[in-house]
Amino acid sequence: MAHVIDREEWAVRPDRWKGELQCGAYGSNSCLIFNYLADVGGGPRLHSHPYAEIFIIRQGAGLFTIGDREIEASAGQIVIVPPHTPHKFTNLGPGPLETTDIHENGSFITKWLE
Repeated sequence: MAHVIDREEWAVRPDRWKGELQCGAYGSNSCLIFNYLADVGGGPRLHSHPYAEIFIIRQGAGLFTIGDREIEASAGQIVIVPPHTPHKFTNLGPGPLETTDIHENGSFITKWLE
């Protein structure tokens, strides 16, 4: 069965791509996070998942810490983090960082490490 999910069901604000959706309820083995980080230095703290996470950088630039590596990625690039790998990212600026994050699981499972 196909599903159409209205913006009001996942978006934090109607004027930004910011929000999240656990797609397992719709028969998908994925979750989505739409990040909009306006402030330089903003981003989630170190964490890991028992599944891979894919980051699509839609706008801006970010510094990704993945295990013991630091990777700068910018609009148009895709970063893939393997399962069980500690990671975090921050907005490098000068403008907003906008990403679409795909979790390869129908619900979020996050272990916060800091």
